[in-house]
Amino acid sequence: MNSETNINDAAVLPENPEEAVREATSFYDLPLHDDVLDALYDMRFDRCTPVQEKCIPPLLEGRDLIGIAQTGTGKTAAYLLPLLTLLRTREHPTDAVNCLIMAPTRELARQIDQAMQGFAYYMNINGVAVYGGNDGVRYEQERRGLTRGADVVIATPGRLITHLSLGTLDLSRTTHFVLDEADRMLDMGFSEDIMQIVKCLPKERQTILFSATMPEKINALARDIMHDPVEVRIAVSKPAEKIDQRVFICKEHDKFTILKHIFSLKKPERVIVFASSKIKVKEMNINLLKAGYNVAAMHSDLDQKERDEVMNKFKARQIDILVATDIVARGIDIDDITMVVNFDAPRDPEDYVHRIGRTARAGREGKAYTLVGEKDRPALASIERLLEEKVQREALPEGLEQPSAAASGGGRERKGGRGKGRGRSGNRSRNGRKQQGEKQAQKRDNASAASDAAPLSSKEQASKGKSRRHHRGGRHRRKGNAPQSEAVSAE
Repeated sequence: MNSETNINDAAVLPENPEEAVREATSFYDLPLHDDVLDALYDMRFDRCTPVQEKCIPPLLEGRDLIGIAQTGTGKTAAYLLPLLTLLRTREHPTDAVNCLIMAPTRELARQIDQAMQGFAYYMNINGVAVYGGNDGVRYEQERRGLTRGADVVIATPGRLITHLSLGTLDLSRTTHFVLDEADRMLDMGFSEDIMQIVKCLPKERQTILFSATMPEKINALARDIMHDPVEVRIAVSKPAEKIDQRVFICKEHDKFTILKHIFSLKKPERVIVFASSKIKVKEMNINLLKAGYNVAAMHSDLDQKERDEVMNKFKARQIDILVATDIVARGIDIDDITMVVNFDAPRDPEDYVHRIGRTARAGREGKAYTLVGEKDRPALASIERLLEEKVQREALPEGLEQPSAAASGGGRERKGGRGKGRGRSGNRSRNGRKQQGEKQAQKRDNASAASDAAPLSSKEQASKGKSRRHHRGGRHRRKGNAPQSEAVSAE
């Protein structure tokens, strides 16, 4: 597309709703197709979220768009609803892939697929979900679906590249291209795959990019693949206001005691505990089970069937506590998580926002605790710089001591002249051995965290519009005869 486009010069929709282009508070005030509105009515969705309110009008006009919005703001509906309307109101070939939606993980791809099934319930839309981790039967189903042509393909980059390489997919007539969670895709190393896919697309197309952040690498990607995009920014890099954030400054070996203390304040239900590596996740899962908690673990060593089983049980409230790595920080659509605990402070402050964003969704309230050990202090400083505020400190449980100032600073400070250099025998000083051990432990943690970066997936929450509907009276009932129950937003 236009490589000269500078995102900083892109058209930006105003923050003031009164100044926005074709603003509305209800889906029924927008020029969405009646079949889409029928589905929204049956799913009891009435009001737009801010990101939907600002994105749907320009997308209906066919504009390229960059949406900067956090998970849980309703961005999936923000692009699916107008795209479904365009597929119905404009002529598209029946034997081509008309819309391609890219997602970083199988988990998010399946969630988007479920949402589309609900929104397109009354429409004859042919969709194919394409992602890895499946057997040969699934692959053959994908191949047949792609060969026949699909209105919408929802895919992860790796699996899509496989189909392109084998010649089972033709993108030469695709008119709509969506990159969802683009920053996450680039973080996971999919930059080259994305550009390879873009080369297979026609130059004349609508390109939509959603990201939680706007680093330079996203800016550069947008310059390369987009033309005169509208930019919409919603709550960039800020947690929901209803999240009660607290921090425990503690010693590393006291973290598990503090975790049990948190659970003693209120019986844990619908809780996610994040750890930095799958090794810690496994250890914590074992220790919590021994302590009598109803808990399960989610990490990259589980196969697809095991992951699905864990997530299904958690969604069905058969499990109270889910211990996990960052694989569930994005793309999990569970609205009633009551608490998030960061057993380790994430090194990337953006990951902190995504982790705690699992709670206080859809207008609910939630708690987020972060346990900050000696090695977590720099990460906490980065988080607070991003938030532009200091997270409230909590008092340690009785019997636990605060870490010393030197320990809190990472053990770098030396006091007095003792412990400098080597002794006569060439042995390192006590402080030197301690620092060396901490460096080695940090390397092990980083290696374990890197091994968890591979995309994972779980059984998504069933679409609210999944159950069979036996009437088509939505558009007539909307004419002032709708039930008086409270309407909800399409998140």
